[in-house]
Amino acid sequence: MNPLTKPSVVVVGAGFAGLEAVRALAHADVSVTLIDRKNHHCFQPLLYQVATAALSPADVAWPIRAILADQANVTVIMAEVDRVDIGRRVVVTSDGPDLPFDYLVLATGVTTSYFNHPEWARFAPGLKTIEDATRIRAQILTCFERAERTDDEALRQKLMTFVIVGGGPTGVEMAGSIADIARNVLAGDFRNIDPQSATVVLIEAGQRLLSNFAEELSDYTRKALQQMNVDVITGAAVTDCTSDSVTLSNGRHIACCCLLWAAGVRATPAASWIGAKSDRAGRIMVDDHLRVSPHTNIFAVGDIAAASSGGKPVPGLAPAAKQMGRYVGELIAGDVIGRGRAPRPFVYHHQGDLATIGRKSAVVSLKHLKLTGVLGWAFWGVVHIYFLIGLRNRITVALNWLWEYLTFQRGARLIS
Repeated sequence: MNPLTKPSVVVVGAGFAGLEAVRALAHADVSVTLIDRKNHHCFQPLLYQVATAALSPADVAWPIRAILADQANVTVIMAEVDRVDIGRRVVVTSDGPDLPFDYLVLATGVTTSYFNHPEWARFAPGLKTIEDATRIRAQILTCFERAERTDDEALRQKLMTFVIVGGGPTGVEMAGSIADIARNVLAGDFRNIDPQSATVVLIEAGQRLLSNFAEELSDYTRKALQQMNVDVITGAAVTDCTSDSVTLSNGRHIACCCLLWAAGVRATPAASWIGAKSDRAGRIMVDDHLRVSPHTNIFAVGDIAAASSGGKPVPGLAPAAKQMGRYVGELIAGDVIGRGRAPRPFVYHHQGDLATIGRKSAVVSLKHLKLTGVLGWAFWGVVHIYFLIGLRNRITVALNWLWEYLTFQRGARLIS
């Protein structure tokens, strides 16, 4: 490190963890470079609402430069990382400048895992980006349009069958939202089909939905979905899928128009950039201070990090990512000014679990409080509006939800 220049911090990834790390360095005497292959930050917890036409992409995404416009010590670079030259302390990009660093923070997140069946990706899209969400939205709406113009009843039923694989929060929210579209939003839009006759199937390989929630909340979720005419299948894994069908381990074969994947994640290849140890999902192994051993100046935060706190794995949730990012930013700031005492280990504070099921229904699990139904749905909505970035987006999303609640309409029903 040159004592005549400011220490250079390179943060790779502008998700929750990366942005929080950058913000924690706002008052540090460092030069920060934030690199991402996109020019926007995406609020992933609401991506499913873009995919199901409840919100527009601009409602859940914000330009990175605008978010950090008031932070003078940050430079934003839109580029893709190719590798990291640890010896030279340089991040090498494939389509941009090489970036020297004194500290490196990897916050590249995860992508969809197909459990050693990458060929399924072309048939069953995952939901991680704005592009994923708009493609899924087009696919869902196109299925109804195709059903409207066919006279073949068997084909029509197949075209109005939607299958979601994975019974975690994303899968539950997608299943409930698609059922809402069919039952409420599209009910009066067509002349030759009845969208309310659509079939929504949710498949979970485990024995219950929302396995991270208390069992009574999992049971409530299953019953709520079934009341919305969602066919919930548990204890069955996918053994094969094609462009128009899925086969399960219990022998069931389901013909469908739309197959969506919400069953698992794997890490982006950041571990290979630095030759780091990783777990089976490719997440980088880190120590109690989120450093990548044996390096004291390289950190991994967010979903890319296989971190633990109090002997328990840190979950892949937005609040956890933000806490990790803030911790590393503060740790680097303290190291730059030569703080004498050793840094405290990272401690994750779990704030609770939330999942929405459908119109006026959600489950909330906090430390001393469990909510379901309308109360849970209202709490879920307030929390998500609070965590959105920017007053404009909070107002827009709140008004969109109010309009949908009052009119049963979704204004983003565009096939593009």
